[in-house]
Amino acid sequence: MNARTISILIVVDAQDMRDSMGALLQRDGYWVKSARDEAEAVERIHLSSPDLILISPSGTTEHIVSTARRIRQQGGLTENTPIVIFSVTNFPEGLEDEIGGNIFVTAPDNFDQLRALLVRVLAKP
Repeated sequence: MNARTISILIVVDAQDMRDSMGALLQRDGYWVKSARDEAEAVERIHLSSPDLILISPSGTTEHIVSTARRIRQQGGLTENTPIVIFSVTNFPEGLEDEIGGNIFVTAPDNFDQLRALLVRVLAKP
């Protein structure tokens, strides 16, 4: 897949974070949509299914993973659509882990690490 044909849905409650993440991903050539919460994410998915969902919610690890799964389910997406959960507050720094169901968790030290994970996840068959 070419970055110019890949759409990413960013789900983050903070507008400035959505804007900065969106700008960085657009600069890499991705088509970016954003949502502030679970309900808005589901709305966006119904309009146009993304190739990847990038989520940075607050809450416990269990809550975050449940939110990711609900967004996928309520949006009518299959496990073929990867979800990357990123957080610098809820997970140990530098963490990168696949937790199953095509859901990945990361706590990148910088945007380059997140960018590298997205490339690897999107390259999976």
